[in-house]
This record gives sequence, structure tokens and C-alpha cells, in this order.
Amino acid sequence: MPVRRGCCRAPGDLRRGPGDGAGHARELLRGDQRRPDVVASRRRRALRHLCRRLSGVTDEPVRTYLDAASTTPLLPGAREALIEWYTSGGVAGDPGRIHYDGMRSRVAIEDARRFVAGMLGCSAREVVFTSGATESIAAATWGARARDPQRQHVVFAAVEHSAVREWSERGPFSVVGVDRTGLIDIDELVAAIRPETGLVHIQWGNHEVGTLQPVEQVTAACGKRGVLVHIDAAQAAGRVSIDLASLNADLVSISGHKFGGPTGTGALVVRRGLRIPPLLIGGDQERARRAGLEHTAGIIGLGAAAAEITETRSAIEAQCRLLTDSVRSWAGHAEGVEVLGADADGSLPHLVCLGLDGLEPQPVLLGLDALGVSVHSGSSCSSESLEPSPVLEAMGVDADRSLRVSVSWANTAADIDRFTVAADQVLAELRALRG
Repeated sequence: MPVRRGCCRAPGDLRRGPGDGAGHARELLRGDQRRPDVVASRRRRALRHLCRRLSGVTDEPVRTYLDAASTTPLLPGAREALIEWYTSGGVAGDPGRIHYDGMRSRVAIEDARRFVAGMLGCSAREVVFTSGATESIAAATWGARARDPQRQHVVFAAVEHSAVREWSERGPFSVVGVDRTGLIDIDELVAAIRPETGLVHIQWGNHEVGTLQPVEQVTAACGKRGVLVHIDAAQAAGRVSIDLASLNADLVSISGHKFGGPTGTGALVVRRGLRIPPLLIGGDQERARRAGLEHTAGIIGLGAAAAEITETRSAIEAQCRLLTDSVRSWAGHAEGVEVLGADADGSLPHLVCLGLDGLEPQPVLLGLDALGVSVHSGSSCSSESLEPSPVLEAMGVDADRSLRVSVSWANTAADIDRFTVAADQVLAELRALRG
């Protein structure tokens, strides 16, 4: 008998036979291995059924945003700075011009540059504004290779962001493995360096599991060998203490929206004295290091966020650590849930990656969303495919079943309480469907 689309039982009627929507969902969620397109289509129907059931609990659930590692709510200081800039009157002139309107923009940009430099512990002249860490990573990788045709080889860890991987793989490269917590072996990294190596990539902290890498050891080892180091600090900036002057890093990438600035903003820090060819050409903006008219309003918001973070980072870090510790504590008692990555002391303060035994992430994500909770998975969860997480694969853990919970300055203990209550309900529902 064909299953009717849209068939839905009452909330308590979960274990009816395969002729109703719940039974059909239970069958599909067992991991059918038939044609992927058929499985994907049938799985979507099952997930819609689950979401209809869960959303019936409350008409308008209170939204709880726990995906700050993807993008963070705008800080109050950044919002106020943007409103003031857009409503203060006058023209946002080209900052490359010497008339009043241009100089007004130039002053605002240079103030923002000082604020970003203050947050990162570097010189303002080292800060090059970009559209975000993805562009900064591209500029660092391309520039390092273009700088020396004889040193095209790039080394990076297996857990790096896809932007690092894909740009590095455009030329000769070596990949360094990690342990089950996502931590690199510094000796293995050094062994991968060749005479033709021109660049080593290293994350400050991982974007999926939060593991902190030994960036000081990496910069020291590469400095002795005359190899440039690029640090992806997209998840670390504004979250942990950073002093680039003492670290002696060559290139550092950040994204504004990761720590409370506007989307579409970021920076590449280029160590003073280092010259790399620009990725974008056609203009002399950013001291000929990044062509294109500066996004003045976005840069102002980025600078305001950096200024606010410089004053409040320690308190925000402590707040985030308390919240993620609560998630870790819940995971220690929840059935079939484990924390992936390093322990709290070896991780970024704002995110926790959870392994889910026997459950795919997509129905968990959609179930939580139906109850008003926004989280993410380490794997790619589009409606058409479920791709394993390269980070978790590199760690040697189950790459198909993970959940990432990440917090920001805007979250409270009540948000974590709502998450744990919702997660308990969703996990129980899904395990019941699996039988």
C-alpha cells in the first residue's frame, strides 16, 4: 500500500505500522542503501513528517541561536557605529580623494584599522582590509606562491578549512595528519617542509571541533627554516587573547562576522617588511595590497566590533566557556552523545562538537530547528546529500554523525537549557523511530 504524503498521527502515536507517516519515517531513518536519489527524496519526506510533529508542540517557539561559529550576532557597538555613519548626513566619499568627503571616509577607515590592530596586537600598517577570511586565505596562499616561483610547495593540516585546502591544492602540497582530538604533530609538520616549501598553513583553532593548535611552535619552527606561516584566526579572533607582535606570524586571516562585526568584512595581517603580490589588482587601495574601492561602512562596523571586543573579550570568553562547559556536562549524561575534539582547556571557548551514536545529523538539525534551536553539523547537510566531514575523517572518528553547538556574547544559560531540553526530546523521538 503506498504511503500517503502528508499523513500524520497525533503527537503520542509514534509506533504505528509502516502504513502511516511515522512508520515510514522509522523505516527510512534506518539507513537505506538503495539508489541515493531515491533515498534522498524519501528521507526528505520523512524529515518533513518529523518537523510537522515537533512543530506542533508550540506555534511560535522562542528562537535560540547556537551557531555562532558560522556567524555571530552584530555587537551593539558595531550596530551603533553603522547607524551613525548611515544617518549622520554627508556623502561617503572615495577615501582615495583629497576633498572633504573623501577625507571623512579615510579618517573613519584608518580609525577602524587602529582598532583592529589593537585587538590583534599588531601594527595598524600591517592590517589589510578584505571581504573576509576566505579572501584573506586566498590572498595569502596566492601571494606566497607568486612571491617565489622556486618555492611553490605548501604544507597544511588535514583539518584546515576548505578555503585553505582548495587554494593550497592548486599547486604542489603536503597534508599533515592529526590525532583523534584534531591536534597536529609538530614533528610531522616540520618533516613535511622541503627546500621548495614556501608556505605553511595552521589554524589557531578548529572551526568544527574547536581544537587549539600550537601556533607558537609552528611559527618558531618555520621561522628557523625561512618558511612563511599563515594563521587562519577566523575562529580565534575576538575569542582568545592574540598578540601577533610576540608571535611573529607572517600572515593572519580574520573575518568580522565571526566575532560580532558585519558580514563581508575581514582582514589579512601582513607582517611588516614582508611583500607579497596582491591577489586583486587594478588599483592602489590598501597601499596597493588589495585593489578595489574600500567598503567604508563595513570597515567602520568591523573597527567598532574590534574596539568593543578589545574591552570585553575576557568577560565574553569566560561567559562562553561556562556555556560550552554546560553543553559538555549534558553530553556526558545524554544517551549516545559524546564530545569530539580536545578537552575544554585545549579548545576554543565558544564551540563544542558532539558525536551522535546511530543518528544522522540532518533529522537532528531539523528537529531542533522545529523546536526553535539553531545549531550546525560538522558534515555538509544539504537536502540532496550528506557529505562526511573532512575534519572528523582526518581525526579518525565517525564523520557522518556530529552536531556543533557554538555560542557568542549574545547567549545565556537559558539558551543552553532550551537546547538540552529540545535535544533530549529530538534524540528520544528519533531513536524511537529507528526502533
